[in-house]
Amino acid sequence: MNGEVSAGWSAGVDEAGRGPLAGPVVAAAVILDPARPITGLADSKALSPSAREALVPIIREQSIAWGVGLASPEEIDAINILQATLLAMRRAVVALAVRPAHLEVDGNRLPFIEGLVGVRTAVAIVKGDSKVAAISAASILAKTVRDHVMEQLDTRYPEYGFAIHKGYSVKAHLAALDAHGPSLVHRRSYAPVRSRVR
Repeated sequence: MNGEVSAGWSAGVDEAGRGPLAGPVVAAAVILDPARPITGLADSKALSPSAREALVPIIREQSIAWGVGLASPEEIDAINILQATLLAMRRAVVALAVRPAHLEVDGNRLPFIEGLVGVRTAVAIVKGDSKVAAISAASILAKTVRDHVMEQLDTRYPEYGFAIHKGYSVKAHLAALDAHGPSLVHRRSYAPVRSRVR
């Protein structure tokens, strides 16, 4: 982790993409600036795509620091989705230009913080994305970055419809898996994908 070490900053951390059958899981970490509050922050799932997209440049410009981390489908298959999610969260914290002293993490599990320079404490907050502004901001960044990744993957694998369903297990996606089998970006450890490996 590079950057300035802060004695007191707190970073909100959240992820997007644990449930889909394809693509990476993405995490974000955000240190908000108390002197520059951001209006409209909420759990990304409660916001429309256009509202999320409108908030992204504001979060990036008005935050003290923000970072994004990903774990690939191969990593998900190798270490399981929970461990891959925690790995993506750790990578998001490492990507911060300012090193926080404290992490507030959405959910009930914490990433491994040993070796994260400057980080002394961390707390898991169930439904934190609707309770803590920094976690809401991280939720929005993680969701929008993942959506963009899936839209890019759609140009490589147009037969699956990633741009529409973002890799979730909707009827059209399952039908595409039946017709074409899994792509290189599908999570083969997930039962609906594993059962369709040829």
